[in-house]
Amino acid sequence: MERASGRDDAADRIREQRGWYFYDFACSVYSTSVLTVFLGPYLTSVAKAAADADGFVHPLGIPVRAGSLFAYAVSVSVVVAVIAMPVAGAAADRTGRKKPLLAAAAYVGAAATTGMFFLEGHRYLLGAFLLIVANAAFSVSMVLYNAYLPQISEPDERDAVSSRGWAFGYTSGAFVLVLDLVLYTAHDSFGLSEGDAVRICLASAGVWWGVFTLVPLRRLRDRRTPRNGAGPGAGAAAPGWRQLVATLRDMRRHPLTLSFLLAYLVYNDGVQTVISQASVYGSEELGLDQTTLITAVLLVQVLAVAGALGMGRLARRYGAKRTILGSLVVWTLILLAGYVLPADAPLFFYVLASAIGMVLGGSQALSRSLFSHLVPEGKEAEYFSAYEMSDRGLSWLGPLVFGLAYQLTGSYRDAIMSLVIFFVIGSVLLARVPIRRAVAAAGNPVPERI
Repeated sequence: MERASGRDDAADRIREQRGWYFYDFACSVYSTSVLTVFLGPYLTSVAKAAADADGFVHPLGIPVRAGSLFAYAVSVSVVVAVIAMPVAGAAADRTGRKKPLLAAAAYVGAAATTGMFFLEGHRYLLGAFLLIVANAAFSVSMVLYNAYLPQISEPDERDAVSSRGWAFGYTSGAFVLVLDLVLYTAHDSFGLSEGDAVRICLASAGVWWGVFTLVPLRRLRDRRTPRNGAGPGAGAAAPGWRQLVATLRDMRRHPLTLSFLLAYLVYNDGVQTVISQASVYGSEELGLDQTTLITAVLLVQVLAVAGALGMGRLARRYGAKRTILGSLVVWTLILLAGYVLPADAPLFFYVLASAIGMVLGGSQALSRSLFSHLVPEGKEAEYFSAYEMSDRGLSWLGPLVFGLAYQLTGSYRDAIMSLVIFFVIGSVLLARVPIRRAVAAAGNPVPERI
């Protein structure tokens, strides 16, 4: 009976893991098609159409240069997310009900993204509002999604499970981006204007997000832990900043976990800045056209699947920490190669995009799984809210350094080289974290290889 029960438990765990993968499959299309490719240029064009003679729009009476609207909307969404993420994380841990909160965040984000179909004419305010809602909801949903990882996987399988989740996400991102490119490049054949094609691409990402979210909602289950419902007012979450301060204060009791989070904050800031500024570098410094840049993004998505799975296998052999450190060396070499990349040479840019794809998914997936070992039981969503803010809400220093380097030197090549410091410092900080001791200090079983 015990053996049968063990098989049943394993089967249930695998069923949940497969359902969990599908949330990455559902929401990654938003990151790829909406944020990375289509929304920024399109929202900027809508704002420019509504701008006055001096190139300014006036949301709430505030003069804003039309070309800055997208960046400002993303910044506002980060502020909203920073307030909402710790509230959602604490509520999930206290009540043990992650799934209803995940459903709410996912469908708010999916609805806002689908609503981008109506973004046309001079409706820049609608576009900015929908972006703020969708981006904040996406961040909140990722807190809850990531918090399931330590609950649905054994310590020794967590690297592989996390890597498969990222692979599912990159697979869907690549597949939908191919469909988007067909529609966008052949919009005349479909009887559509370029704007109509973009709006369909934006809205379809929201529909995709909503439809495939049904899979994890059917397969994941909520769990009660001793901490769920403990203490007065356990069912209610504190206001955002107060909850964030409480979470960080609690993390001080686990300084090694905090040390890893600091290392992740530094090197991930470098990763996110490379990704966000690569298209600017390609167009402004290397003189590449839009088609080249979009196909390079597609190449990154395709190769990130293999990269995530391949680095997951390396982690099983060498440990997640060593594999991440190796990936940071590769990121540094990518920047050095980017610095000497010749202009008007799409082939070399594709080679660089291939290298990014091979380390992007793996470094993100293994960082997530490694952090999951450092989270005390019953505080998964709360701690992952801090992790998610490191991933999304606090990645501002890299773009600032990049922008200042360009402002001072007038060279995007010098700006891209300025990012090397994030990978060097991040590597040093990560190397100094005694991971096995950190796992034990969090009260978790230490895997044989980590």
